[in-house]
Amino acid sequence: MRMRIVVAATAAAVLVVVALAVVVGRDWWQERERTELERAVRLVPSDTERYSWTDWTGVRRALDTDLTVASTGEEVRAFLADGFEADLTSTSALVDSGPVLQDSFGWSPATVDWELFAQGEDGSADLVHLSDSVDLDDVTDRLVDLGYERPSSDDGIWAGGEQVLAQIELSSGGTLTPTLQYVAVDAEQRLLAFSDNVEYLPTALAALGEPQGRTVDEVVAAVADTSPVSAAIYSGDFACRGLAMAQADEDDQQLARDLIARAGPVNAMTGFAMVAEQSGHLRVAMSFESDDQAEVNADTRAVLAAGPAVGQGGDFADRFEVLEVSSDGPVVTLELDPVPDVYVLSDLSTGPLLFATC
Repeated sequence: MRMRIVVAATAAAVLVVVALAVVVGRDWWQERERTELERAVRLVPSDTERYSWTDWTGVRRALDTDLTVASTGEEVRAFLADGFEADLTSTSALVDSGPVLQDSFGWSPATVDWELFAQGEDGSADLVHLSDSVDLDDVTDRLVDLGYERPSSDDGIWAGGEQVLAQIELSSGGTLTPTLQYVAVDAEQRLLAFSDNVEYLPTALAALGEPQGRTVDEVVAAVADTSPVSAAIYSGDFACRGLAMAQADEDDQQLARDLIARAGPVNAMTGFAMVAEQSGHLRVAMSFESDDQAEVNADTRAVLAAGPAVGQGGDFADRFEVLEVSSDGPVVTLELDPVPDVYVLSDLSTGPLLFATC
């Protein structure tokens, strides 16, 4: 009898170990299979409402530039101007700061792999991943030289504040975003995190060590396979506020109500994403509470996206051609081909936006 108990206990222990190995292996594989955008989104606080993604490696590739750590601030300024003209940089928080970052901080959009600006009700933080060409010791040495106070631990916060930024601007003759007031360095992951709120930054840093799911995961997955150069991603609640027709004047609001009534039912979104693809096309993804809602909304959004751009002026056809609208599970995707020399992503990532109405 005692032997049977020992054998049963041993067998149970083996099953537990096997089960744990399966879970760990699955989680490792899932993380390995995620794109850079998917991994980055999961590194910021779970209450983030607005995610602004810029794949700086993709931007440099699209513009066929060969900037390096040895490039000058003026060269970076010219690169960023070209990126603006191509509508590839509107999601970045670093554009105005680029030349000073290159000359004074030892890194910039010329040497960042990607950037994710995360905004929530309690604060905002900018996360960047540095390329292998950047020397992290040089980055921290420069922070000291610029006047930042070194933290007592490697995972602490480098305190600058308004006065330090003002002094850097004065000496460089350039401009810096207030987000650069407080800095954290994760050497292992080659990540820098910034915020203008010293109390919020620890919250952002805590998320780096505990990647977790987000309400926007479905729309991110729907756009990530296109290798997006830039993306505007919103939680459902934020999308329904930030893109709402309520921002339009009363005449436009009434026209929007009439157009929606003719187009069909609309439901509130659980997530929204608009991305500029490597191909030059745009993809929009909207997630809903159910597959049935997505199927109905695909028809409605297709009609709205091909009609008047109420609140924006003119017609959507002046900005893009709708190539395809489809639903897959709870997600609707719209494939758009922008009209040349039209800033579709930067223009339509803020409201009012009729085809994204809730």
